[in-house]
Amino acid sequence: MGKVSLEGIEFHAYHGVYSEETKLGNRFTVDIHVETDFKKAMLDDALSDTVDYVGLYKIAQSHMQEPVKLLEHLAHLMIKDILIAFPTIKSVSITIKKHNPALGGVVNYSVVTVNYPEDYD
Repeated sequence: MGKVSLEGIEFHAYHGVYSEETKLGNRFTVDIHVETDFKKAMLDDALSDTVDYVGLYKIAQSHMQEPVKLLEHLAHLMIKDILIAFPTIKSVSITIKKHNPALGGVVNYSVVTVNYPEDYD
């Protein structure tokens, strides 16, 4: 078992509940961690035997372009598509940070982490 990760993927997107968030958008950072068995890839040096992180990036990118209200829902949608694209994955963790959320004070990030299968039980 091994882990494939993408950390610090940055996007400007329009997710949020409040009208300012959906009009002005915000900066978001996404971290994706997947566990999979890539023993065959270690031996054969074949991309098809592991999780291609280009595919992970494209899934995150596509979902960041479609506004939703809640980061929890956004992470769930990403996980759903990651599991479809890479059915050998054993677990997925998605962390989404919204930079400088408009809360009336200084806050670096609001953060949501969703884990599969943990949060799906």
